Amino acid sequence: MIKDNQKIFNRLHLVVDALVVALSYLLAWYLKFATGFAETDVSVGVLDRNTYFSALYFLVPLYIVLYYMFGTYAPKRATMFRYELFGILKANTFGIIIFMMFLYMIEQYHISRLMIGSFYVINILLTTLVRSAVRRLLKLFRRKGYNLKYVLLIGYSRAAEEYITRINQNPQWGYVVRGILDDTVPRGTVYKGVKVVGGIDNIRYILPENKLDEIAITLALKDYEKLENIVDICEKSGVHTKFIPDYNSLVPSHPYTEDVQGLPVINIRYVPLNNFINRFVKRAVDVIGATLGIIVCSPIMLICAICVKASSEGPVIFKQERVGLNNKPFMMYKFRTMVVQKNTDEEKEWTKKDDNRVTKVGKFLRRTSLDELPQLFNILIGEMSLVGPRPERPQFVDKFKEEIPRYMIKHQVRPGLTGWAQINGFRGDTSIRKRVEYDLFYIENWTFSFDIKIMFLTIFRGFVNKNAY
Repeated sequence: MIKDNQKIFNRLHLVVDALVVALSYLLAWYLKFATGFAETDVSVGVLDRNTYFSALYFLVPLYIVLYYMFGTYAPKRATMFRYELFGILKANTFGIIIFMMFLYMIEQYHISRLMIGSFYVINILLTTLVRSAVRRLLKLFRRKGYNLKYVLLIGYSRAAEEYITRINQNPQWGYVVRGILDDTVPRGTVYKGVKVVGGIDNIRYILPENKLDEIAITLALKDYEKLENIVDICEKSGVHTKFIPDYNSLVPSHPYTEDVQGLPVINIRYVPLNNFINRFVKRAVDVIGATLGIIVCSPIMLICAICVKASSEGPVIFKQERVGLNNKPFMMYKFRTMVVQKNTDEEKEWTKKDDNRVTKVGKFLRRTSLDELPQLFNILIGEMSLVGPRPERPQFVDKFKEEIPRYMIKHQVRPGLTGWAQINGFRGDTSIRKRVEYDLFYIENWTFSFDIKIMFLTIFRGFVNKNAY
């Protein structure tokens, strides 16, 4: 027997959304005409209350349809709230445009535009608050063991392990993995509390006897010849089935798909910054940000230059070759933080804790990231960006590209002054694999708002870092 509480919740959502739309409209009318909050010009044919309220017969069904079209009734157990919020914003924006067009078509010109604008804002706020409250309530129920969904995994693979890990880390999703079926891993093998309970053929006996809500096919790549038969068996059972591919290391977290006359094609790598508009927006922000940064930080850079010059012999600015966009080398600028040394000595290793090559002033500059300020000029001339993966020296690039899968993907975007890896603590003498993992997440999930978030967090996390030696 299949539990599908989602249908019940969706019906409740319909009722709640209808009430919220009506309440928002009534509040907007009340603010405009009953409170004196906004003055009403009686010379412009003020409509009676019944005329205003009759618009709800059009608005309520319209918004329900729009919420459905923009996916706000889709299951939300494992989706982020920001996606639902984006759907709410799109639905409300389209709703207001359609409503205005409708008023124009029926030649109703006297409905207050201020009231319509107030309705738009109020409805977004109320809908967001209600949806947020519903999410929190459902999460509370699931944490207490209610409204759970029981899942069976078919196939022991990296995908199965990653899926179990994420479910265990997020009990608010309400998923419980009952077991794994696999032909190669011995029965009784346990991974984070989930046991291999039998072979794949046992699915024919387990499906009729167990109350399962979902089946997740998590076959290893080598077992994909069994996929078609397993899907056929699962679909005949009527249990909701999903496929979790075992090639997460090959494709991005949000794969870009194409439809070639009905044939789905998955692009192995999707980089949002390959889009011209995205590149233009990011470059414009870089130029403006670097210019403002140079102006604002010029007194600080002057003080840093004086301190560097006074603390030890050698040039104020240290230039070092790094690998940038499209694998092209460039000279990256920093305030010198070490004693002058031969290039061959400097290239041997990274700076480590208590490195005797670092000057006293240099230690302070590194810890506070003030030594990176000259890179604003790298950004201004287009060699770097405000946000992006940190650039590496050529000899380390040659080394890491052979050792770390997908390492060279980071060179498909401009290197950055700060980045997603840096604000999460992966800077200096830390795990290069974890650093690359964070860099690739940034590259594949880039948005303008993501850049803003990283720049904002850099103020609190990025400037002072215990791993910067």
